[in-house]
Amino acid sequence: MQKINLRTSKRTELINITEEVQGVVLKSRVKEGICLLFCPHTTAGLTINENADPSVKSDILQTLNKLIPEDAGYSHQEGNADSHVKSSLFGSSLTIFIKSGELAFGNWQGIYFCEGDGPRQRQVWVNILKQE
Repeated sequence: MQKINLRTSKRTELINITEEVQGVVLKSRVKEGICLLFCPHTTAGLTINENADPSVKSDILQTLNKLIPEDAGYSHQEGNADSHVKSSLFGSSLTIFIKSGELAFGNWQGIYFCEGDGPRQRQVWVNILKQE
């Protein structure tokens, strides 16, 4: 297992980690297999979405913050209840096929780390499984 270390800079943000994950795949030398990603944080998550137009990221964040506001009177009094809800919507893991030594994506796709309670030091764990 490899770990990708991140430093987030905002309370909520989407960070493109596609290149870092592809680097782990290349380092593994696996040509055909599966890339498993896991986010070990309860106030952050992972998603795959458009990687071409940066307005998609801002649209996602704007909509999330509108639907799940920071100060909505939650029972969880730690001040980050909205972040827990947001991370549950994104999820904590992703599975991506590896084909010819590269992540197999559809057009425009990329991998995003979804921060909900930053800024913080974060990690994404990556495990590569070789197809036999």
